[in-house]
Amino acid sequence: MGVTGSGKTTVGERLAADLGWRFHDADDFHSPGNKAKMHAGIALTDEDRWPWLDAIHAALQRDVADHASAVVACSALRQAYRQRLEAGLPDVEVVLLDGDPAVLAGRLSHRPDHFMNPALLQSQIDTLERPADALVVDIAKPVGVQVSLVREAFGI
Repeated sequence: MGVTGSGKTTVGERLAADLGWRFHDADDFHSPGNKAKMHAGIALTDEDRWPWLDAIHAALQRDVADHASAVVACSALRQAYRQRLEAGLPDVEVVLLDGDPAVLAGRLSHRPDHFMNPALLQSQIDTLERPADALVVDIAKPVGVQVSLVREAFGI
């Protein structure tokens, strides 16, 4: 989890590949309407987010039914969103990719084709409710180091 530009997809894909697990990018679950709002610089409301979170949760339920492990890259900025994602799922661990807002803004300036408008970075930072029980990983570290820290912390 983390704000836009924190490296959720990059780190998540690498972690999933290293472990041979499934990978889900929460961005793939957004409706066209949600993507259009974010592209226009309009922050999503909770009403926009609930169906999106429910779709991700359904994918995770399918993974459990298939006896498959998965990595999910999702902003999950508020505790209520994390609770909705984790409801009834076993063995969920949360990793917060965290870093300097200037680094995040710099990263966003290099992805002009992404639907997420960089102007929304501050609203995500303001919305972030830091989970008390998450592993916090510094985004300034190389991707391989971030993945190793996650693996070491959870013994995977």
